[in-house]
Amino acid sequence: MAEIMDSKTKVLTLKSSDGKEFSLSESAAVLSGVLKGMVADGLTEGEIPIGTVDGSILEKVIGYLNKHAEGGVSDGEKKKFDEEFVTVEEMKVLFEIAKAANFLEIKGLMATACQEIAKRMKDKSVKWVREMFNVENDFDAEEEEMIKAEYPWAWEGVESDGDNN
Repeated sequence: MAEIMDSKTKVLTLKSSDGKEFSLSESAAVLSGVLKGMVADGLTEGEIPIGTVDGSILEKVIGYLNKHAEGGVSDGEKKKFDEEFVTVEEMKVLFEIAKAANFLEIKGLMATACQEIAKRMKDKSVKWVREMFNVENDFDAEEEEMIKAEYPWAWEGVESDGDNN
């Protein structure tokens, strides 16, 4: 991440859970609620451990922060960047980005990632959602049929995965 920052710009060093270090300007860092608090409290000397986020995800999050901290970028350009930022990612990566945004309190990124996750979940089967979110099925077949009978609208337009869940 060879980004040139002028001599007046304070630079923070973030360290990911897998030991990778990244530089981030203070102007970009304050877009994160967590980092903004650390800057305000003067707790930015040395490296800042981001123990719940691995390097590949932290690098993406820093890219997001840098883009949103750029001067002269219109809201329309930022919105387009956000849409492209999340649409190219695999669902697993998108979950990790959302978790990192939540941990670092980056509201815009959290909202963008969650909106994309919701969009991708629309019309997916119960089985798909369970597998994607690692949710155990604690209903037996009879209970599932009762639920389907009681709430038939919930299955309208849902993609079939072969077992009609």
